[in-house]
Amino acid sequence: MRERRINFSKREHAILEGWRLEFNKVASLNPKEGYATIVKDEEKVVEGILYIIQDVDIKKLDRYEGYPNHYDRIKVRVKTDGGKEIEAITYVAKPDKVREGLRPSKEYLNHLLKGCDLLSQEYCENLKKWETLD
Repeated sequence: MRERRINFSKREHAILEGWRLEFNKVASLNPKEGYATIVKDEEKVVEGILYIIQDVDIKKLDRYEGYPNHYDRIKVRVKTDGGKEIEAITYVAKPDKVREGLRPSKEYLNHLLKGCDLLSQEYCENLKKWETLD
């Protein structure tokens, strides 16, 4: 977020139940590379970082995330480590931008792994095992 000049007042671990992480969103510059998205799956959970940001920064984030052309912005309910449920905004790949058989680049996956200071060790270990392009 800092690299993108998105100001946030708080950053904390959160869990999104009923969804799973996938890397099947076609990257803009490499049709073999997959970017992250989430897919409904009642059996799974996605761990992530919840950032508290201002509306003006959501518009900045939209540009980085490819909204509205590549991703839709949706509201979800996440749980914090304290058990509190919070409505949050996340991005989901548009169906016409999704393709099976994609893999993230090592650089892209390493970007996601920067959140491991707040994610569970098990979740991070599973992320590290993801097969990459390089």
